[in-house]
Order: sequence, then C-alpha cells, then structure tokens
Amino acid sequence: MVKNVYSNRISEYAHENGGRVLLLFLLFCLAIYEFLTAGLPALAAICILPFIIIFLYLTFNWRTSAFWTLIIVNYFVQMKGVFFLPIPISLPNEMLQILLLALAIIDPRKPSNFERTLNPMLLALIIWCTFCIIEVFNDTCGLGINVSAWYTGARLLAFQLVYIFLVFCIYIASPEILMRYLKLWAFLSLFSAIWTWKQQYIGLTSAENAFLYGPGQSTHIIQGGTLIRYFSTFSDAANYGCNAAAAGVAFIIFGITAKIKSHKYLFLIIAFFVVLNMFASGTRTAMFCMFGAFAVYLILSKSMKIAIPAAFLGLLIYIFLAFTNIANGNQQVRRMRSAFSKNDASAKTRDINQETMKKYMRDAPWGIGIGMMSHNVPANNKYNRMANIPTDSEYVFIWLRTGKVGITVFLITTFMMFIGACNIVMFKLKSQSLIGIGGGLCCGFVALQLGGYANQVLMQFPNCLTFYGGLSIVYILPYLEPDWIEYEKKQLAKQEKNKQLRLEKKLAKRV
Repeated sequence: MVKNVYSNRISEYAHENGGRVLLLFLLFCLAIYEFLTAGLPALAAICILPFIIIFLYLTFNWRTSAFWTLIIVNYFVQMKGVFFLPIPISLPNEMLQILLLALAIIDPRKPSNFERTLNPMLLALIIWCTFCIIEVFNDTCGLGINVSAWYTGARLLAFQLVYIFLVFCIYIASPEILMRYLKLWAFLSLFSAIWTWKQQYIGLTSAENAFLYGPGQSTHIIQGGTLIRYFSTFSDAANYGCNAAAAGVAFIIFGITAKIKSHKYLFLIIAFFVVLNMFASGTRTAMFCMFGAFAVYLILSKSMKIAIPAAFLGLLIYIFLAFTNIANGNQQVRRMRSAFSKNDASAKTRDINQETMKKYMRDAPWGIGIGMMSHNVPANNKYNRMANIPTDSEYVFIWLRTGKVGITVFLITTFMMFIGACNIVMFKLKSQSLIGIGGGLCCGFVALQLGGYANQVLMQFPNCLTFYGGLSIVYILPYLEPDWIEYEKKQLAKQEKNKQLRLEKKLAKRV
C-alpha cells in the first residue's frame, strides 16, 4: 500500500514536471559521461551550465544585472584562491562586456544611448586601437607575424578600453544608476581595506601564503624579512597601493562636494579606511599618486576656499615625510618615507634597467611587438633580453612593445581623453555636486596614470575598468545633469523632512 502511494506521487510529479525532470536527467547523464571521458573540468563545465542559463535569463529580463556582475567579477578576479577556472582571467570580463554590448544592440525595450559615445574619448580610443592594429605587422624580432600573440596583447592594451568605454556610456543611464555604481565601488574598496586589516591581524589564507612565500617573496617580504607588503584582494601590493590611492582621492572629493549628508558621510568614512590601509601595501608610488591627483583637483575646483587648505595640508604631509623622522618607528611610514630618498636602491635598479633598454630600443622605433613576451622570443634572439627584463612601469612596458612611436601615440591619446573630461568638469557642468563627481573621477584617473609611471598597474584588474570606466562616466555627465538636479532636489527634500521629524521628536520629549 505504501509502495503504491509512493509510486503514485512519483508518477504525478513526473506527469506535471516531465520536461524538467527529463532535462535534468539528461544533464546528469551528460555530466557523468563527460567526467568519465574528459575528467573533472568537463564535469564542472556541465554542472555550471544551469547557472549560466539562469544568468542569461536574468540578463535578458534585467539588463543591468550583467553590468553589476561585471563590476563585482572585475574587482575580485585576481583575489588569491577565488578564481580557479582554467581560462584566462580576462575572459569573464570580456565575455560580460560583449554580452552587454550585444544586449544594447538587439534589445529594443530600452534606448541604446549609443549617441552618447560620440565624444573625444571615443576618437582617442579609435586612434590608439588603429595603431595597435597596425602593430600586427611589426616584425622587429624577425620571427614572422604572430597573430595569436599580437591579439592576446592587443586585447589588454587596446580593445578592452573600447569595451569599457562603450559599456559605461550606455549603462550609466540615470542619476540613480550612477549613485548605485559609486556606492558599489566604495563598498568594494571598503571590503579590500577590511581584508587588508584581516591579513595583518588575523592572517593569510593558504592561497595568499603560497603567493607571499612563492612568487611574491622577493618583492613583498622586505627589510630583512621584518616587513610584509600586504596586497589585499589584488594581484600584488603595488596594484593595491595605487588603486587605494586613486580610489581614496576620488572618495574624498565625492565626500567634500556632496550636498546629501548620507552620501557625504559614506564617502568620507570609506575614504578614511581606504587611505589608512593603503600604507599597509608599502607602495611608495601611492603617495605621489595622491599628491598629483589633489594638485589636479585644485585646478578643477576653481575655488580658493578648497585650494588653499588642500595645498597647505599637502605641504604638511610632504614636509612630514621628506624632512622629518616623526613616526620612524613604524615600518610602513619608513617605507613610504623612502620614496623621497635620492639614494633608494630600488629606484637606482630601475634607472639601470631603463638605460639598458634604451640601447636596444634605438633599433626598434616600433617596439619589439605587441604580445612579444619571454616565451615568444627565443634565447638566441637579439631582443630576448627586452622580452624578459623587468619593466616595473606600465609606460615602459608599452614603450618596449610599441617603441617610441607607440608610447607617443599612447601619451597623446591619454592626454586627449583627460583634457576632454577636464573641459566638461570645468566648463560644461553647473551642479556643484556633479562637478565634484566628475572631478573625483578625473583625479582618480590621474592618480592611476601616475601609478603607471612607476608600476605596471594601468591595465591590471580591477584598475582598467574602474578608472577608464570612471573617465567614460565624466563624458556622459552633461546628459545626466538635468535629471541629476531633480534627483538631488528630491533627496534634499527627504533629508530636510527627516531632519524636521527628528527635531519634532526631540521637542516632544522635552514637553
């Protein structure tokens, strides 16, 4: 009797859900077959297939879900022990960006906003991408045209910049989405700051220990093993330090220019923790990133009330680090202070390496070729040393691959993008809080570029999408400004109403 009841229930369920049951059964059989014939990676691929289908369904019904997924994946893709699939770490970003662009083209339910992309930044990116495409014919090393190596390098140096620009111009479509993005960025940065504290005072994960005492030992355990440079959720300490400096500057500017108190407190508090934990990275370049970015903001703000106190504060910090021994007992402070030393051994090593590079690069005005890495250039080749020598700087990396012609094009196009954004902030925007957002994004971009002068951080994750995407946002702020003014009025009205309610409650208690 019990068996009959049980069988009837199964039959009834199978009758009502037959299609889904059959599909799940077929997927299960396929997973087992792939595991037996191709191993664990194939099994894993089959097992995540339902999640991919669900994600695609959500994406088509809620387009911005893919955008928020991109922001989060981009931020954690290099965190030790998180990304373990046997595919290039750039692939998730690239797939999501292409998916977002495809949706913008084929989905008629919402405006595509492609008209917003017609600006100087697009022109600059087209020039840079055109040059990188021409570089496919570069055969300085005499090895023939290597399209595969070229495409691998060009994707990261050029094509991803176009994807980022288009995605941000299209999907930051309203003041509400803009504020959600800035808050998400702030909370992700706060998580990295908390993770840095956790690394210092609680300990490292097994994956982080493997990196620290493996590939990162020579650069992250210094001063005779007494100082560890912490790297948080990033690939290395230099990447983390430069990112924290650029993000910290942006959040400070967002905070001091915000009219809505909740926004002001949020950004300033997060900026404090981000900058505080920046010192744990031991990245001396981070100090120059901050100084340079604030100097740019003094110009963008066009306000002596901001310029004079900020310049005075910057001067005090510089004097503290360059001309005093205060807090020298703290190793991280000593590490930052060494950035101002002319006798720094690390800086001298870089100068020696760059002098060596100059001798080789005289015969390579177009560089050794995009994508030409150590495994592409044989040991008996003249330029093998250039493919293996530590570049340290992103600018030096681009110079080696594209030559003096390429680095000139890159600098000119970068300057075009930056000046175009500054022109919008200084002359086209009227809302002071929106000017603050634009100025903060411009200064974050400057800080990252200064970081790229001494470290290879420009095209690293999550920097490239965060700061080139941020600069892209500046170009669409004039389109958002009318809606932003209305959005801000509503938020300020709510703020005033809440203030009035609190005051009434306070007076009621006194009665």
